[in-house]
Amino acid sequence: MTIFSLTEAELRQRRSMKWCTFDADVVPLWVAEMDTAVLPEVRRSLDEALDRGDTGYPYGTDYADAYRASAAARWGLELTPGQVQRGGDVMNAVLCVLEATTKPGDGIVITSPVYPPFWQVTSGYRRHTVPVALTPAGRLDLEALASAFADPEVTAFLLCSPHNPTGTVHTVDELTAVAELCAEHGVQLVVDEIHAWLVDPGTEFVPTLSVPAAQRAAVVTSAGKSWNLAAFKAGLYIVGTEAGGLLRTLPPLAAGSTGHLGAIAHTAALRHGQDWVDQVCVEIAENKRLLADLLHALVPGARYQPQPGTYLAWVDCTALDLDDPCRHFLDVGRVAFSPGRNFSPDHGQWVRINLAASPSMITQAVERMAASLRRP
Repeated sequence: MTIFSLTEAELRQRRSMKWCTFDADVVPLWVAEMDTAVLPEVRRSLDEALDRGDTGYPYGTDYADAYRASAAARWGLELTPGQVQRGGDVMNAVLCVLEATTKPGDGIVITSPVYPPFWQVTSGYRRHTVPVALTPAGRLDLEALASAFADPEVTAFLLCSPHNPTGTVHTVDELTAVAELCAEHGVQLVVDEIHAWLVDPGTEFVPTLSVPAAQRAAVVTSAGKSWNLAAFKAGLYIVGTEAGGLLRTLPPLAAGSTGHLGAIAHTAALRHGQDWVDQVCVEIAENKRLLADLLHALVPGARYQPQPGTYLAWVDCTALDLDDPCRHFLDVGRVAFSPGRNFSPDHGQWVRINLAASPSMITQAVERMAASLRRP
């Protein structure tokens, strides 16, 4: 079974953001959509719902129960029913947690470069963003975090785990240290784990709530990223055993914005798609090695070190001496990446490449990069 085997002709029939934003001659390896067919069990669950006209409001705990079963089987994380509650998509769930645990004017720490909506959700809702840079190796800078947390205006830390765009998978020691720092300074730890299932074979993902020191944390997640279900909005809140009544203090409608079909689709993915996502991870790991080899051979000035998390590649184009690498590759090479400046104002020379695509698509993209650099 090969997951990333759809042809470009098949993919260009899609009407989603990835395939409709740019002209038809552009190879799109930017926004985080996968070039996959729908998991058959997800398709079957949706067909059955539509056949019975089951298009009303969500009910019950099937989605939460499916997540608890997946977490127990995959990571040995045992959660009680009271720790997991459905919500809307992940970033709206993050917003609800921040609304419940911080107040206007508070500072919220994020680690940059990071997923662009992190900047929006912290600065766009009457809070202010406190960016703390990752180390040059892409790890959490614990000393810098401790310094930021010491500011009495800082009341929350929004962490991405695994990290987008770098692909860093945080270790148990790093998560323990972060949780202890948060407890020491009275900072609420909020973690986005939407990429949790997407790690290279042989790499251990550490769920935040498996860490004893992190039991005050709130985690938000979804099956949407790992099974390519962004069209079906459904997320989950998961809280630690010491988080008290956090779920009861969420804003109105926090649990009511789940789409019924979204919950059905995500539940089917969690119950029946573990082998499928394992194969995705195998192919993504191969695509990371392919990209590294292609860049080394064809665009040696681009620096890329594969990391074990996500299906995203974070590439430093500084040595290529381009004013705007992302714009150059789009305008001249006709290949679309995500611009690094969207993840941090200090990373305008970087691009993020989506590797949830066929090897032939990735090869074509790098060949276009190389050709664009040869043009006068």
